[in-house]
Amino acid sequence: MQQQSQHTARRGTSSARRFLKKKAGVALAVTASAAVLASAPSASAWTGGSYGGSVVTDVTTAAKFDFAAGEIPENITANPDGSVTLSMLGSCAVCERTHGPELMRISASGARTVLVTGQVGEAISGNARGSDGTVYYALWAPGNADRNGVYRLLADGTPQRVAALPADSGPNGLAVDGAGRTLYIADSLKGTIWSVPVSGGSVTPWLTDAALAPVPTEALPIGANGLRFHNGALWISNFNKGTLLRVPITGTGTAGPLRVVASGLPNIDDLSFLTPWSDVVFAAQNGSSSQNGPDRVLVIYPDGTYKPVLTSADGLASPSATAVRGDRLYVTDGGVPEPHGPKLQTGRINFAALLAHAAH
Repeated sequence: MQQQSQHTARRGTSSARRFLKKKAGVALAVTASAAVLASAPSASAWTGGSYGGSVVTDVTTAAKFDFAAGEIPENITANPDGSVTLSMLGSCAVCERTHGPELMRISASGARTVLVTGQVGEAISGNARGSDGTVYYALWAPGNADRNGVYRLLADGTPQRVAALPADSGPNGLAVDGAGRTLYIADSLKGTIWSVPVSGGSVTPWLTDAALAPVPTEALPIGANGLRFHNGALWISNFNKGTLLRVPITGTGTAGPLRVVASGLPNIDDLSFLTPWSDVVFAAQNGSSSQNGPDRVLVIYPDGTYKPVLTSADGLASPSATAVRGDRLYVTDGGVPEPHGPKLQTGRINFAALLAHAAH
């Protein structure tokens, strides 16, 4: 990709700093039976009250974080051993602090381990787990080509940069393909999905499209945001445009036709799937940075219909990401704006309610 002009670089850096100031997080995890997956409700199913009770029940706070210390959850990965890996945004200008971002693991028992600490002025945005258990994370270092990019943790815990990105790019969501060979990176500023071998090397602009781009007139210009590999395709959320997109990966590894799965979802952030074989999506709507969207977690069906399953009434405060393990739902809240209350929430999926929604 050609180098941008100095004006564009400054503009990208400014956008990234606004991201660090305002962005925050949520994460959700759910599962369901094949009976739910076989049905997609019509738009009329979302009216007339709730069928079978709440879809997510027993929502509790599993961990609280210190906003003033830069512990602003942004992204989450649920690990097979019962732990979760959290990205903490760190240097958000509104906090007026000297703390850098962190990558943190919380064990099933609640023990916390800081895996990586970034520098003041940076953010750790997306994180992902490779098929071999390797941890990858995106380090958004505005204006700093020597640090901006994606890293992995070596066996001894040492970070190693596997993808260097231009200083004016905004690395955000991450995804590893099903074969465990290719890492994909959502660039929130350039409207691009980058690809790189998991072992590292030169990045390639896998897909650049207007559908991935931010809206320049928005107070927080953020385009491609959440990113997941699922059933042979990349699923991408566009924060500003309020869209959920699906791009198949062809047999040669190139991008197939881009399809809009759902639209009209301002501030849609990260997402996950009901089960590994289901195209039913749970997505976060982050209301922290504009008046266009509420704080909600949505279930989105393959036909594009959707329904909120959690709202601010359930304690959501700037949700941004979702993750699935067993019958548990994990929600990270960034706590932006005030009153600050960053936390990790968990909930349990009411399978009967999901079945009832599908049946109606």
